[in-house]
Amino acid sequence: MQLLDLIGRRWALRILWELRETPLNFRALQERCGGLSPSVVNRRLRELRQADLVTLTPEGYRLSPLGCELGPKLLDLNIWAERWARKRRPSSDDGAMP
Repeated sequence: MQLLDLIGRRWALRILWELRETPLNFRALQERCGGLSPSVVNRRLRELRQADLVTLTPEGYRLSPLGCELGPKLLDLNIWAERWARKRRPSSDDGAMP
């Protein structure tokens, strides 16, 4: 539950997504997040670093080995969630409005 709470916080998943391919310095990460406020970026990075999902290297922030492991699992969860959402959509014959 702690992990779900952490990655469910606003912008946490976006930060993880932006760090998936290459390290980024603070400013580049902030820009990739659409100019997110520095205080929010700092807060999320601090939380993600404390959880050992992100690390700071001389090249910038990057996913830790644990953070890299999490990526494919989140993609699997996303695939499952999309199937779940399709099944929950009201069909035209159940009396629900389109």
